[in-house]
Amino acid sequence: MPQRIVLSALLCSLILFCASLAAEEFAPQQDSLPVPPPADAVVLLGKDTNLFLSKNGGEIDWPLEDGVVTSTRSEARSNHIPSRLHFRDADIHVEFMLPETGSGNSGIYIHGNYELQIINSAGKKQLTQEDMGAAYGFAPPLVDAARKPGEWQVYDIRYRAPRRDAEGKITAEGEITAWLNGQKVQDGTKVGEPRSQYHPYRYKSTPYLQEIWEKQLKTSVGPVFLQDHDNPVKFRNVWVRPLDDKSCLVDGPTKKE
Repeated sequence: MPQRIVLSALLCSLILFCASLAAEEFAPQQDSLPVPPPADAVVLLGKDTNLFLSKNGGEIDWPLEDGVVTSTRSEARSNHIPSRLHFRDADIHVEFMLPETGSGNSGIYIHGNYELQIINSAGKKQLTQEDMGAAYGFAPPLVDAARKPGEWQVYDIRYRAPRRDAEGKITAEGEITAWLNGQKVQDGTKVGEPRSQYHPYRYKSTPYLQEIWEKQLKTSVGPVFLQDHDNPVKFRNVWVRPLDDKSCLVDGPTKKE
């Protein structure tokens, strides 16, 4: 067998081995909150940092105090805030607290397409795609890892974005692995086209969000959203570790509204 073929085969095997090893090694530390962001992370929400915008591309209207924002409704379940950081593949860290009353419904919308559910479902026996830890519309949580309202909780998400062709058609599904409060709740869950009827680019959308969606169909790059679902959920210590060289910061709309 020619040496070049042998080397190519060895290289392919090494790439596959490293990819599988990287997936196995995603076991974030969640035992003590808040978790300090690593050196290569981009902090989106911290003591002195806020890299979120309104869904119109302006300043957020969620209360922000000492590094903590509280989800605030305007029109029903649509006052989401997208990050200024746009990325393709990434690790995403979000700490949150449910209110003492109400359902505590909210979520983390990756690229505006895939919701990691936030809701008061602690202690529930039969878990569905509507419970804490679910990839809404795609997969229920593997275990009940939810804590009670009034306690800080944490998601760590490893996200690989779907790949699209020049026409915006998905050629390779995306993938989500997620840890919630020290337990794995999603393990390589495959994701394709968004399924939620409340998808931010469809439901009560804005010209700014449509601009993001148009670019995302071409690049597979987009923001993370903190979701408004009519409940005052608190968020703090939000950061992202881009896993490729596709990330960038945006300042708001480039088109006239």
